[in-house]
Amino acid sequence: MPGFEVIGAEERAQVNEVFDRGGVLFRHGFDALRNDCYKVREFEQAFASKMGVEHALAVTSGTAALRVALSTLDLQPNDEVITQSFTFVATAEAIIEARSVPVCCEIDETFNMDPADLVARITPRTRAVIVVHMLGTPARLVEIKKICDDRGIVLIEDAAWGCGGSLNGKPLGTWGAMGTFSFDFAKTMTTGEGGMIVFNDARLAEKAKAWHDHGHENNPAVPRWEDTRSGSGFNYRMMELQGAVGLAQLRKLDDVVAEQRKNAAAITKAIADVAGIVPRVEPKGSAGTADAVIFAYVTKTLLLHAAANCWRAESRPRSCPRRRRGTLLKRGRTCLNSLPHTGEISPRRFPVRARDWKPRSRYRCS
Repeated sequence: MPGFEVIGAEERAQVNEVFDRGGVLFRHGFDALRNDCYKVREFEQAFASKMGVEHALAVTSGTAALRVALSTLDLQPNDEVITQSFTFVATAEAIIEARSVPVCCEIDETFNMDPADLVARITPRTRAVIVVHMLGTPARLVEIKKICDDRGIVLIEDAAWGCGGSLNGKPLGTWGAMGTFSFDFAKTMTTGEGGMIVFNDARLAEKAKAWHDHGHENNPAVPRWEDTRSGSGFNYRMMELQGAVGLAQLRKLDDVVAEQRKNAAAITKAIADVAGIVPRVEPKGSAGTADAVIFAYVTKTLLLHAAANCWRAESRPRSCPRRRRGTLLKRGRTCLNSLPHTGEISPRRFPVRARDWKPRSRYRCS
């Protein structure tokens, strides 16, 4: 049950307040018109508090969050950023847009980054690692963080699916130097489109704030239009209506995640008796968001049996994503043959969305 399923009066009230207090939709300036209504700023503060960090920056999408995070590292051409083979294409796109080389790392039985293979792929050109909590299950952060810390490599968490999850009681997205989140319409909380970055380093936070706003420093000593700048950048600012919806959605996040975990438990129970199903391994101390239940299967017959059971549990099987070969493997430093485990498991992965969508009659299995 993603966030869009619980949109209601609370979101409408937050949006109406923007118009009732002056109708300023831009997050900065126009102080005399807005009657102290700053929804994006309020959303950032509430999100940072929820995650237990000092700094958060709202942006236009989860993809933008990754790109802005990378902008703080002053990456140079031929610098390498390692990510994992099972991810959404935006992870690789952000690395390429930052003029760097994406390096693809193997996954292990968690279907997230394999720490042992990560070590093997680090070179003198490695500047950062982007670990992905794919479909809401935590990666092996304890091991991955130690690998990065020991080598002075920046760790970024792509928590697009991980908002509301934790490992060992620590929220996903807060283990590395930066964590990125997505609020698109299918995530655990949504602003329609939108994203957030959280920081454990004030210096990186300030660099990101300027870069996502054409280099503006938002110096309070001068008007917005005469603002000082420390450098250049782009426009990835969130607007006030998105911030308003985000405030209402954030208050519902715990309930949404709890409901998805309940659905995931029902799906897992429904396929428990199917022989040959290999469940996804979760690291010790995991509290994922249960965006989807993923399992591997031995034969197509077993897959159909498991899918039928999932339908009976009123869950929606989803086609399995494969490696984004065109983007990552043409521009990156990874060849197909160097990912044997990914190549072996990819055709046998089967995600099932842990949501309340009812099965369509034409898909129902008897």
